[in-house]
Amino acid sequence: MFSWREIGGGLVRGLKYLFKNENFRRYLAAGLFFLLITILVSFEFVPQKVNLQVGQISPSTIYAPKSVVYIDQEKTSEERRKAMEKVPRVPEINQEVSAAVRKDINQVLQDVKSVQAEPETDTATKVTRLKSLIPFDLPEQTLEKLAVGSQTNTDQLAEGIAAVLTEVLDQGEGITPDKLSEAKDRAAAKLAARQFSEPYRRLGQGLIRQFLRANAFFDEEKYRLLQQEAAESVPPVRVSIQYRERIISQGDVVTEEHITKLQALGLSRPQHTFTTLLGTGLLVALLMSVVLLYTYIHHKDIYRNGSYLNLIGIISLITLVVSRAVMAINISHWPEFGALFGYLAPLAAAGMLITILLDSRLALLLVMNLSLLLGVMAGNQFHYSLVGFVGGVSGVYSVSKLSQRGDLVRAGIYVGATNVVIIAVVGLITGFPWYLLVTSSLALGIANGLLSSILTNGALPYLETSFGITSTVRLLELSNPNNPLLKKLLTEAPGTYHHSILVGNLAEAAAESVGAEPLVVRVGAYYHDIGKIKRPYFFIENQLGGDNPHDKIAPTLSTLILTSHIKDGVELAREHKLPQPIIDIIEQHHGKSLCSFFYHKALEGDRTESVNEEDFRYEGPKPKTKEAAIVMLADNIEAAVRSLQNPTPGRVEGLVRKIIKDRLMDGQLDECNLTLKDLDAIANSFLRVLSGIFHNRIEYPDMKQEMERRKTPHAGSRK
Repeated sequence: MFSWREIGGGLVRGLKYLFKNENFRRYLAAGLFFLLITILVSFEFVPQKVNLQVGQISPSTIYAPKSVVYIDQEKTSEERRKAMEKVPRVPEINQEVSAAVRKDINQVLQDVKSVQAEPETDTATKVTRLKSLIPFDLPEQTLEKLAVGSQTNTDQLAEGIAAVLTEVLDQGEGITPDKLSEAKDRAAAKLAARQFSEPYRRLGQGLIRQFLRANAFFDEEKYRLLQQEAAESVPPVRVSIQYRERIISQGDVVTEEHITKLQALGLSRPQHTFTTLLGTGLLVALLMSVVLLYTYIHHKDIYRNGSYLNLIGIISLITLVVSRAVMAINISHWPEFGALFGYLAPLAAAGMLITILLDSRLALLLVMNLSLLLGVMAGNQFHYSLVGFVGGVSGVYSVSKLSQRGDLVRAGIYVGATNVVIIAVVGLITGFPWYLLVTSSLALGIANGLLSSILTNGALPYLETSFGITSTVRLLELSNPNNPLLKKLLTEAPGTYHHSILVGNLAEAAAESVGAEPLVVRVGAYYHDIGKIKRPYFFIENQLGGDNPHDKIAPTLSTLILTSHIKDGVELAREHKLPQPIIDIIEQHHGKSLCSFFYHKALEGDRTESVNEEDFRYEGPKPKTKEAAIVMLADNIEAAVRSLQNPTPGRVEGLVRKIIKDRLMDGQLDECNLTLKDLDAIANSFLRVLSGIFHNRIEYPDMKQEMERRKTPHAGSRK
């Protein structure tokens, strides 16, 4: 049997073993970020939640914990329904129908006239013919009278019918199918009022009832579109709830309006908590997977570095926390404005931080993900997502070429200006009142830019230190001549300081030509010889024409002093908390190269004992990056060219290429990823910079001789 102490000890050892496993730490961090972000996005952190149903008696009095403005969907729908009902149903008259009715009636009347125009035909035959020509039944007596009637009377009947048809068909809204019977009766009555004889009246009324047709029809599709336009023209009905306003009293019967207000305040307990949480969790998991997949494909250095992934998670989490906090701010005296505080979500800060610390394209992806989460967190109000995304993209591009810390302030101004525009655009689309549109876009847009800039400036130093990242801003601070360490180098080792400045110029130009980091190279060059501060006068550039202390000591001791500036420099760099890439350059800028002067001096001075070459080499390590290798070459070349007698362009070029070749053949460049093509580009860059330093100058005349020449009168002036 195991004791509880043994079980506990085994558990502790097991946990220690797990935490030593990098993959376990990765999964644990991913799970923690997933859980925190899901909870933050899913839940409203409001203490009071109720679960009331329509018709239920409220067990307590509920007050509004904040001011909100929400759209009452039910009232909005009712107002839009009323607007749709007010759209008139206006039929469209079909003139072809009117013409067809007249044509049919006139054709029958022409046939009647043709029968009447046959004087030789007997009445019975005419009646028979009229029966076949008239498409409705008339009494026999009426047909006999029509058969012997006058054509003039028939023409008068045609005129009367035409006048009636004009009144009925063409005036007003025409005849719709549902009013056809009524129209026939009305037309027949109008014809009867014209006092035609009975046979002609019967004929005319029969023709009207037989041929009159509906000529006005409703275009249902057009009517539906008109109703839709009328509904869309009705603005949403916005309801304002004031802070501490009573929503429902104890004992009141719960109505639909109560439920709507509770939901707007976030006080109504969701009916489908599990499904909502599940959906949000799946969204968070999907967005995290997209970021991981992107880094795995495009930035394996970030994917393999657990601290970088943790940095992305921390920045995302902090941004969402700040966004949640600003959205919870209440302005009781102006709730419509306070309800728009989601526009203050500082997604641009996350974009700027990731751009400065890691990568701009990764920052764009993160801003997109955070904007989606912001929309869900704001109750599926994705206009906040649009504003956050556009402002975040503006922040990313405004710091993509950072050259000084003041650029962060300028970036905040750019973000603010962009937010002013996009908030105004969203306000126009959603139909905000003008006073709210102007105030929200100006106040919230500018405030968002300032907040993003402040957060970026404030968080950047802590994130750099915590995660060991050397940002552009940090490098710019280190390159400032007022930096305490550089000022100390200038005062205590001025020769080394000026040498370092020249090395920085050479190295920066070379770095740009081979795709290395120019700013890292320049700052590394400024600090590469910082260790010489401890014993400055042992280095020739600081001796200023005085005695050389190396003349009085052994070559081995001189080598020891000379090479110790590497170790001293690393110690000073760590003491002043310089970034690791700069420390690496300090440590590697001599590699394992040979102190050839003292080595040959030792060979010449001691012929009795063998001289070990390794005793005269730097301890290393050799340069492992392009940046360190470039500083090594620039350091060697600047020192060599400085001592060159008569530095003509040809001699300078020969010396530059010889030094690069010697370092290559000595194996000092074996561990960095510079190619022969890169070395040629570096040599050309060095030569361009050196040509500006050692260019030909005109020889100025001696001032004393010039003054004497001016005092001497010209020969041509003598008489």
